[in-house]
Amino acid sequence: MAHICIVRHGQTDWNLKGKLQGQTDIPLNETGRKQAGECREFLKDMDWDVVVTTSLKRAKETAEIINESLGLPLLEMDQFKERSFGEGEGMTREAREEKYPGFQFPGMETREELHDRIEDGLQQILKQFPGKKVLLVSHGAVIHAMINRYHVDGDKLEEFRLFNGCLTNLSFEDEGWNVHDYNVTDHLVETKG
Repeated sequence: MAHICIVRHGQTDWNLKGKLQGQTDIPLNETGRKQAGECREFLKDMDWDVVVTTSLKRAKETAEIINESLGLPLLEMDQFKERSFGEGEGMTREAREEKYPGFQFPGMETREELHDRIEDGLQQILKQFPGKKVLLVSHGAVIHAMINRYHVDGDKLEEFRLFNGCLTNLSFEDEGWNVHDYNVTDHLVETKG
């Protein structure tokens, strides 16, 4: 049975300001590095086989900090890169709601495109790491999409906030993915951003 623990990257200045990041490459801030360190301390005594991250700085740095105590192979897979929000990227919530009240932005990646590339990534993990335990550092919209798709009540979980540094656990069993828990923050001192 393949198991994936998805870590949402640590906080960035854009998270703090409520700006939509998408695929804009924003680094972690000091709080984000601290959150990554808290994830490292929580995860270090567990049994993992590989760390997977996206190429975006905020995810990659989170993964590198977590991997300091694990010393595992670190693999980049951009199938789990944040959703592209086109012209919405860089806008605050207020600006987005004023200019694009339906949360549809010119140049935005469609939900179907997002689901297709996530599914491709999950198939790659099954192929490359059958029966292994994978730590995956990813992004809010990607994690939301997986929860909505694979949680037993996923269709009812549309509106909730994922905290930076939160954990979501899913496994592949009985020919399908199942979300066991999501937005786990017990290991974080603060759950902001």
